[in-house]
Amino acid sequence: MLVFVEPDHPDPDIQVPGGTLDPGESYLQAARREFFEETGLSLDIALESFADQDHIIKDVPGSLSGLHRRRHFHGHIREKPAVEWEHFEMTPSSGGPPIRFRLFWVDLFANDAPPKALFFEEFGAQLDTLRSRMERQNDGRH
Repeated sequence: MLVFVEPDHPDPDIQVPGGTLDPGESYLQAARREFFEETGLSLDIALESFADQDHIIKDVPGSLSGLHRRRHFHGHIREKPAVEWEHFEMTPSSGGPPIRFRLFWVDLFANDAPPKALFFEEFGAQLDTLRSRMERQNDGRH
């Protein structure tokens, strides 16, 4: 799974690419756009929604307060473009200067996979659902 941290702001813990809807956008359109903005990678694969999550954020520096209605998407790429890289998000949803991200991959099935608690603001809540989905895909059941 592709994740990132913010080297200049270490408090947010591990995050996954995501963001906010622009006016008139569908969740899928926003997911593709935000993925590009936060990773620098263009997607030429299908994304599938696999989970929904409502989460309230209150008084978190650098984040928009209020209800975050999250739609989680999954896509499988054939080859990782790099093991690790840095990228700047130029238009953060909360405003302000560009944000530097250090992106890297984690193996959700490894013994040293990050636990849910290490993810920023409940982003880890869907890890078990994603693992189950990936197992079904690998077994040809999905």
